[in-house]
Amino acid sequence: MKQPNDAPAAGLRDTQNEPDHRRIVIDRVGVKNLRFPIRVAVGPDDTQSTIATVQLTAELPHEFKGTHMSRFLEVIQSHGPVLRPGDIGRLLHALIRRLHSQRAHLEFEFPFFLEKKAPVTGAPGLVDYTARYSATADEKSHDLITTVIANVTTLCPCSKAISSVGAHNQRGQVTLALRSPHPLPLAEMVALIERSASSELFSVLKRPDEKAVTERAYANPVFVEDLVRNIAAQVNEDPRITWWRVEAENFESIHNHNAYALVEKHSRKS
Repeated sequence: MKQPNDAPAAGLRDTQNEPDHRRIVIDRVGVKNLRFPIRVAVGPDDTQSTIATVQLTAELPHEFKGTHMSRFLEVIQSHGPVLRPGDIGRLLHALIRRLHSQRAHLEFEFPFFLEKKAPVTGAPGLVDYTARYSATADEKSHDLITTVIANVTTLCPCSKAISSVGAHNQRGQVTLALRSPHPLPLAEMVALIERSASSELFSVLKRPDEKAVTERAYANPVFVEDLVRNIAAQVNEDPRITWWRVEAENFESIHNHNAYALVEKHSRKS
């Protein structure tokens, strides 16, 4: 695994390059929980600075005792601070070449922010979301999954139907993962999630805004099952998306448990 351009180690023993006789391939070995500053494209005209939590791994052939952890850091440092979905394949292939491996994997998870205006007063505020790029590559190709995690409001249809006054509502968390030849902008994925719920969330709400959001949720009740189906119906009809999975978890306000649902596109019709 030693490369010609590696600086000589001045006689220091290279134990990673020593042979291993157990003949067991390690599927992934590398670095995890690395924090790294990056700039990411959130929308067509919105690039933000953030801090990613990074995992970089590669397959280790059976004949080698270990990998060279510093080389993972060298690859990501040489890539630079701007991360676009189109860069991920090049980064992985650089890792494969640097480590003389057959496969490599990466995960970048990071927060990003969207400015949202309150529905009545227009008061601006930033709302945070989480995104994740997860990709695997071999020497010829790579596969990328883009994930967005967003919080929403859901109001229970059953509670509304059986109650003479009011209905219980709660915050829910949606995790939407997509595979697409041309990854969707993160802001577009957020909008898709939020329009599928009883209401989106805001960071700044004056009293007229709070009234509007409360009434909007009451007029649009959704079970956790409705929430994932609403999202699935949209992504299933989008020709840009080749695979998807959506999960929703409601942090129930009147139960001592959470409500959960998942639906995923398989080879059969979803």
